[in-house]
Formats: sequence, C-alpha cells, structure tokens
Amino acid sequence: MNYQITKDPIKIENVVQKVVQREAGAITTFIGTVRELTHGRRTLYLEYEAYESMALKKLEQIGKEIAEKWPDTKTAITHRIGRLEITDIAVVIAVSTPHRAESYEANRYAIERIKEIVPIWKKEHWEDGEEWVGNQLGTREYTDGKPGEEDLHD
Repeated sequence: MNYQITKDPIKIENVVQKVVQREAGAITTFIGTVRELTHGRRTLYLEYEAYESMALKKLEQIGKEIAEKWPDTKTAITHRIGRLEITDIAVVIAVSTPHRAESYEANRYAIERIKEIVPIWKKEHWEDGEEWVGNQLGTREYTDGKPGEEDLHD
C-alpha cells in the first residue's frame, strides 16, 4: 500500500522502498517533522486527527495527479496521526522519477496538495494554551475550536 495513515512512528526506509523502480534515476523524500517554535510560540506537542477513509482516497488522488503530470513516476505517502512530540516525523513523501528535476517538482506538488485537500487536522499544544489549527494551508480557522462536519467535504 503506497498511501497510509498510521498511529505508529513512520519508518522512512519503508516509504522509500515503495517507490524503488528500475526506470528511476531519482528518488526524493520529504520528511515533515514537529518543530518546537511556530511564529514565536513554543510548541509542547501536536495532535493530528484525520477522516481516515477520505484521507486515504485523497492521498491516492494526489498520486494519480502526479502520475499524470510526471509520467513514469511512483509516489508513496505516509502521514502519522495521534500525539506527536517535538522532532517526531509527521509525514514522509517519497517520489521516484526517471530524472531528478521531475522528482523534486512532484514531491513539492505532493506536500502542497496534502495541505490543500487531505482531511488531516492538527491541534497545537503550547506552553500557554492549545488550539486546533485551521486547514493545513492556514486559510480557514475552526471557529468552534475543532474541525466540523463541513471540513469533511472540502
């Protein structure tokens, strides 16, 4: 399975192995980690939640979009949910292509599309409080404090 939502720590090599192919001259990886400082606030830990079945469909959609834009490409994406501590890996994206330029472009495309369309939500826990961050692009706030039913249909 090239697309996965997991509560377990992500093993980078397992994601990379899913895209190894004889035709590929390049494999790029993106590893998203939990950082301590965000806009000057100290993060203690994050919590991720997902509408898992829809999130998997959207990750697969991203893979199909990449294959259409960059032929002979293989993509694998694993996103972690649950409580993540500082420096934990939240997401790993691996993309293989015949040439390196396409591999970089496709990998960048993948992370931007994840933030745009995949129903995964983040709650930040800071020293001075906690808050559900709006959609991952930061273009929507959760006025009720948590993702609502309308967020499942973006």
